[in-house]
Amino acid sequence: MKRFTIRIYGVLIQNDAVLVSDEFIHERHITKFPGGGLEFGESTTDCLKREFKEEMNLEVEISSHLYTTDFFVASAFDEHCQVMSIYYLVETKQQITVPISEKPHDYKLENNTQAFRWIPINTISEDDFTFVIDKKVAETIKSS
Repeated sequence: MKRFTIRIYGVLIQNDAVLVSDEFIHERHITKFPGGGLEFGESTTDCLKREFKEEMNLEVEISSHLYTTDFFVASAFDEHCQVMSIYYLVETKQQITVPISEKPHDYKLENNTQAFRWIPINTISEDDFTFVIDKKVAETIKSS
């Protein structure tokens, strides 16, 4: 059976750097933009606000739409599932209170599988990201 999954991500830029999420999922270290899966009955913007609140206890406001997947991508975790991703530029007026790392996959708490860090926009590259759609968005950010 063929399925779809819709993923919603936020691009938070502060001090000329973009926030990324390092995660350990399905026995793999990945780097992606903060966000996650759209739940049934949820709007895309409500999904993104929920994801930031769940992952970082951070309230964000959507600034603008940045990118929507415009090519076929099979899920990295299920080849029978097509991924559609929507990216928004987001802002926050709150102080970030979760630990922010200087190095990739620096899970600060025992058994923690997610860490956040900043990548300077002038050094961001598709090589910083795991998934093909994030790679395209990274290049879009760098070239704008």
